Amino acid sequence: MTLNDLFDLSFVNRRERIALEFEGRQYTFGEIDGRANRMAWLLLDRGLKPGARLCVYLANSLEMIDLFLACVKTGVIFVPINILYRGREIAHILGDAEPAALVTATPVETALPQWNPRELAEAASRFPSTRPTIALDGDSPAGIIYTSGTTGTSKGAVLTHTNFAVNALNILTCWQITEADRLLLSLPLFHVHGLGNGLHAWLIGGCRMRLLERFEHQKAAAEMLDFQPTLLFGVPTMYVRLLEIPEAEARLIGSRMRLFVCGSAPLPAQTLEDFRALFGHTILERYGMSETLMNTSNPYAGERRPGSVGLPMPGLSVRLLNAEGAPVADGETGELYLRGPNVFPGYWRREEATAASFRDGYFKTGDLAVRSPDGYYTLCGRKSDLIISGGFNIYPREIEEFLLEQPEVQEAAVAAQPDRLRGEVPVAYLVCGQAVDAVELEKRCREKLASFKIPRTFVMVEKLPRNALGKVQKHLLPKPL
Repeated sequence: MTLNDLFDLSFVNRRERIALEFEGRQYTFGEIDGRANRMAWLLLDRGLKPGARLCVYLANSLEMIDLFLACVKTGVIFVPINILYRGREIAHILGDAEPAALVTATPVETALPQWNPRELAEAASRFPSTRPTIALDGDSPAGIIYTSGTTGTSKGAVLTHTNFAVNALNILTCWQITEADRLLLSLPLFHVHGLGNGLHAWLIGGCRMRLLERFEHQKAAAEMLDFQPTLLFGVPTMYVRLLEIPEAEARLIGSRMRLFVCGSAPLPAQTLEDFRALFGHTILERYGMSETLMNTSNPYAGERRPGSVGLPMPGLSVRLLNAEGAPVADGETGELYLRGPNVFPGYWRREEATAASFRDGYFKTGDLAVRSPDGYYTLCGRKSDLIISGGFNIYPREIEEFLLEQPEVQEAAVAAQPDRLRGEVPVAYLVCGQAVDAVELEKRCREKLASFKIPRTFVMVEKLPRNALGKVQKHLLPKPL
């Protein structure tokens, strides 16, 4: 079974239902299906065959949905490019993926054919609305998602129909998503959060979706009050911004909502508590990756534990191993290893990188975590972020969580600084909403944290460098003086 078979739950059975709202217009599932079929015939007419790659450099739009579905229907591999990327980053992906063409609204410096999305839509309108027949199976690649490349060259994670399908069925079941829901989606479709969770939950679950080009916090309250969503997928920076909504409006929005979900970056426990107090909802935090889609989730019915990413998703096996590859006990920190039908088969044309990423059939995530005796997992940060100071292991997230509890601190990131004596020491980068006394802040840290965890320096910055999904890119933090 492929994604096409699952999408037919809506394209066939809900054909006349309103499916999508975008830029003031409404579209039924039948109309979405017809547009995608016409685009599929156009791709075939232009010589694209199963296995060919199509790079798409677009903001959220109707044409991006058309192109993704057309690729799924024809076996062409969909390769989205972060719309914030520029010349060098785009050139790397184009050179690595070797696509047949690039779809972009803004010209890019490349020798590849460039197709304008509006011109494509116009050309596709002349083709049949019936679906082309292409033989595919669950192992057929559906997309190549390029990692953020924070620790080296960006690699393309190949995701199959089965990877996407299992992920979608898991979240539909675990988060109780049905056709009665109303999904407000402002996450970028070039990322697996918006694509693998948002688009697939909508298409398979059959709910009504309003798609926004991007999240704009100034318009968030008005958008939510107008559309009256029951379901929102977000990232921590979005939820921090939503805390600015006046209490009366927040309560009204909360009264109509069923579920707020957060991922793509760690959600500070303080943000979860503040949001619960304002909106009357406990955000459901989960954990996923480009290579694996969703891995763990706090339960829909059950305790949503602050700071925790919950329990393994159905069908997923999890191991926590130390540096020697031995299991660690509950309460001890280890690296997360994953095995399941959601886990990708490997990186595009990177056999060595793929082999190095697996151990005994388990994918090595590079994420450090602790498991509680009742099975909840709490992330401690990336293995590459671990600070070793004088022989002691320091997990930056623990310090970040404490700093975020301080009233002056809006955002916090802790990273390593080389030190002649101790090897490394922690340094804190802070965005503060008011004047802060570094001496006083250090004093508070000393009252609550072990001495080796105290940041040696507090660096005040206007903002933290983040990627499009809000994850802090620590390699871009300024070096302290």
